Amino acid sequence: MNSVAIARIDNAGPGAPKTARGARTRARILKAAEEAFGTLGYHRAGIADITRAAGVAQGTFYTYFAGKEQTLRELVRDMGHQLRAHLEAEIAGARDRLEAEEKGLRAFLQYLHDNPSLYRVLQEAQFVDETIYRDYYEAFGRGYVRMLADATRKGEIRPGNNEVRVWALMGIANFLGLRYALWEQDTPFDDIVATISDLFRNGLAPGGDKEKS
Repeated sequence: MNSVAIARIDNAGPGAPKTARGARTRARILKAAEEAFGTLGYHRAGIADITRAAGVAQGTFYTYFAGKEQTLRELVRDMGHQLRAHLEAEIAGARDRLEAEEKGLRAFLQYLHDNPSLYRVLQEAQFVDETIYRDYYEAFGRGYVRMLADATRKGEIRPGNNEVRVWALMGIANFLGLRYALWEQDTPFDDIVATISDLFRNGLAPGGDKEKS
């Protein structure tokens, strides 16, 4: 895990790390849990699988986590932090909100392509404890709403119900990711982004800006 993930460690564990070495150990355990849950599934993966992959003793595991379910919860939270930090960095140079949406979608598709365990772990979480699954998307949505509200104030997008917009936009990205980054990688990401950019800018109704020009 990268330094951003280590720096954003949540203090909810039974023994939050107090040193950089402890943070690295905890991050290594989470990475091992990601591999175990993503490969074996939550119910088949055991703590022994996680500690073996992480190269730590079970006593070390329990220094940072109360058990397997808490590990899953912290893993999903950590993965969300990493993804959001990545997207924030990728859209930092955008000129306006619409360009940020385009850059963000392109970055998301590539991230998911490079980190397919993200969705596998999320799907496991949905059936272990739905609150873990919901918390992931709700945390993402809260920051997203603030960004759209800021864009509305700047006049970059039309006023509207930004909470509804956010869940619609997350739904678009979610299913595009499944179809084109995980299931079938048969369409270049740039083509996908161009199609969605046209949808954002011109809508679906006939007589859009392109036809008027």
